Amino acid sequence: MFLITAMSALIHAVGQQAELGQIIFWRSAVALVPITIYAALRRGAQAGLRAQLSTRNPRGHILRSLFGAFAMLCSFASLIWLPVANAQALSYLAPVLTLPLAAHFLGERLSIPVILGAILGLLGAVAFLWDALETPGQGALWGIGAGLAYALTMAVVRVHVKALTRNETPAAIAFYFALTCSVIGLATLPFGWLALTPSVWALLIGAGLLGGLAHIASTEAVARSPISALAVFDYTGLIWAMLFDLLLFSHVPTPLSWLGIIAIAAAALFGAWRPKPVAV
Repeated sequence: MFLITAMSALIHAVGQQAELGQIIFWRSAVALVPITIYAALRRGAQAGLRAQLSTRNPRGHILRSLFGAFAMLCSFASLIWLPVANAQALSYLAPVLTLPLAAHFLGERLSIPVILGAILGLLGAVAFLWDALETPGQGALWGIGAGLAYALTMAVVRVHVKALTRNETPAAIAFYFALTCSVIGLATLPFGWLALTPSVWALLIGAGLLGGLAHIASTEAVARSPISALAVFDYTGLIWAMLFDLLLFSHVPTPLSWLGIIAIAAAALFGAWRPKPVAV
């Protein structure tokens, strides 16, 4: 979540200095570098770049990539029109939407702590978002709409990724997604891209590297844990978002935001708690 939120802060910083398609291309193309290195160095039963990137389910990767590309488009649009913390808050509807999908399509059992953690985390996110909803400001309504579309799409993507990890490597899932988004972003070149300054280049490259590492970490997490258990940890990203907003963009958190932080921290504890097995 730190990697995703750091990337989001950089995207927010370049939002008004580059076209959306341009941002998607460079963010995705640069991400291929750490993903490819990770795949080449991966050890285990399927070691080596070719083994890590081979696939028996190209249709599954295409569906994941197209849904993921739409989610990325909505996410970046939300980041352009809203402060980082507010855009992140909207994205935290995704964990709540993920729970019923995981139970229905993946057969995951939803424990009481997981459900309570997701609800508590959502309430904390609402506390963060409250001021933005009360005084939307210019363009903020578009940002809110894009954020809601991202949350719904991302819930579907996570369930699909979990299903893919049963037979596909995390490296392949991350690689083909980044490759597809690069092609989609490049297709916007004929519509006009802006000339970039050195500082914008640096931010885009940084966003790409962070995005690639985030792809690896998030896909490995989904492969190794139930997505219903991971859901509440998404909310901890809002704390990182608040810090980035404060340090980089001078958005000072309100008392309601601090209340949201407490709720989010409690939600993470709910999600981390597991009953000890009873000795027999």
